[in-house]
Amino acid sequence: MIFFIGKGMKKKFDYYVGIDVSKLTLDVTILYEWDNTEKTEYYVIENKEKSIAQFVKKKLGNYALEQILFCFEDTGIYSLPLAYYLDDNKIAYWQVPAIEIKRSKGITRGKNDKIDSKDIAFYAYIHMHKFRPSSMSAKSIQQLRLLFTEREKVLRALALFKSTSENKDFVSKEVFNAVASINKTMLTQLKQTLKRIEEKMLAIIASEDKLNQQYKLITSIPGIGMQTAIYLIFATKGFDAFDNWRQLACYAGVAPFPYESGTSIKRRDKVHHLADKKLKCLLNMCAISAIRYDKELMTYYERKVKDGKPKMLVINNVKCKLLGRVFAVVNRNTPFINTFKFAS
Repeated sequence: MIFFIGKGMKKKFDYYVGIDVSKLTLDVTILYEWDNTEKTEYYVIENKEKSIAQFVKKKLGNYALEQILFCFEDTGIYSLPLAYYLDDNKIAYWQVPAIEIKRSKGITRGKNDKIDSKDIAFYAYIHMHKFRPSSMSAKSIQQLRLLFTEREKVLRALALFKSTSENKDFVSKEVFNAVASINKTMLTQLKQTLKRIEEKMLAIIASEDKLNQQYKLITSIPGIGMQTAIYLIFATKGFDAFDNWRQLACYAGVAPFPYESGTSIKRRDKVHHLADKKLKCLLNMCAISAIRYDKELMTYYERKVKDGKPKMLVINNVKCKLLGRVFAVVNRNTPFINTFKFAS
């Protein structure tokens, strides 16, 4: 059985390995024959690279690895040992969002890891027309993602400790002094940590020519700063995960979709709630900044609002324009040029 993948590519798999990932164990179902979908085997192994390697050698060692497709849910850090092993050994694998597999199962009752692993194997077999090989991000991209997560934690902690100052106006000075020095020390340490994290992220970007160039290109666009530029780099895996800005707009939750059925239901286009909420939030701040400081986008915003368009709809359009600019400068490999100032 031959499946066509992407542009002119074709791939044949005779064995599908569905894996339900948890913190300590992997529930594995092997679907052996694509023309006899009832022939399956089930195993439980430790969620460690060593155990995964032993399992592949013992249970799948007699088969050519290019005939096998591993499929599992993207469960964040818990699926990393499996992804690392498969990527290092050039074994085809497919990391699928959990919600996609869940919705593909139709109406279900209860939950069982064994059944889930079998459903994942069947998902890989049935949905081969959508298959795109997964791959691990470069180590620098992984480091940026982890550092950005730490930065978010520090920012939340800073907000919490800053809220202590609200007590100053409502309690006596003697009572407040019991915590004042401790609070000041914590705020100082958190600010220093935040600065070190940001310096580390910029150092990682500066250490690689490709990342450094992409960072400079993205930040040349009015309204986009350090935080959004770094997030865009690791969210797109260095702009290898998306083919164009429209795909990224869909991922970020800023692409509008129609809502209509027959002749009786026809509502205005709306964005969908399934999105990268952090990227959407960052783009919102970028759009507001761009409208304020970019003459072209400011003129566009004012014109659309004057025409009666809702302000939030126009801001969403600005987000899409910014993503279009990001892909344009990265693909051209040239900084953003504001041609609006040359318009008569």
